[in-house]
Amino acid sequence: MASAFYACDGDRYLATELTRGPWDPGAQHAGPPAALVGREIERLEDADEFQVGRVTFEIMRSIPIGPLSVEAKVIRPGRSVQLIEASLVNDDGELMRARAWRIRRGEVDLPDALTEPSPPPGPEQGSTGDFFPTGQEVGYHTAMEWRSVSGGFLDPGPATVWMRMRCPLVEGEDPTPLQRTLVAADVGNGISAVLDWQKFLFINVDLTVHLERMPDGEWVCVDAVTLPQRNGVGTAESVLFDERGRIGRAAQTLLIAQRP
Repeated sequence: MASAFYACDGDRYLATELTRGPWDPGAQHAGPPAALVGREIERLEDADEFQVGRVTFEIMRSIPIGPLSVEAKVIRPGRSVQLIEASLVNDDGELMRARAWRIRRGEVDLPDALTEPSPPPGPEQGSTGDFFPTGQEVGYHTAMEWRSVSGGFLDPGPATVWMRMRCPLVEGEDPTPLQRTLVAADVGNGISAVLDWQKFLFINVDLTVHLERMPDGEWVCVDAVTLPQRNGVGTAESVLFDERGRIGRAAQTLLIAQRP
């Protein structure tokens, strides 16, 4: 069995079966490729001096389990704020496109009265829930550890779920806080689904993550709600936490449709 979401193959990355998502056994869940793009953003010059404040991923089409290439570049330089553009491709073309604002870190003397929102009950108080019955023994659902505080994949409605990676993003590397966040942030529409996944599609076409700070520790909590509409459009909104408190939020635009 694979030991990471991706293995290096020269300048490319080979997606393993651990990236498999719930909609198609040959396609990846969007979380691992988003994290892989985030990793490339972190490899840019001066990354240690900046933090990603917002990143938006446009999912151009289904991402197959196979070889991938990724690149990132600064398209708007600046001393304090920079705009990054990144792209994930395979031999058939572009699969995912991203733009990110990164902001220079600094010390700001804020009023003592400011407080952070408290986190939900911790992962040790959660329960292990079931993933969608996809018929696949290995995939994203087995590469992640889950602790549900409320709701979950098979419980309709809002949900609060803690997650952590069971394996590295890239073979032989320790995941960074950004990678841990991005690999988890895409589950909002899955954990808070209000429609029967066997009868309906509620696939996200994008993912936007705002980060106020990077998480401490391995666990990331996604507190999510899904809002589908009869016109075939919906959204999923999530607040993201670590065990200390809020770290940011995520949003997804959803395609809502009945399964063929």
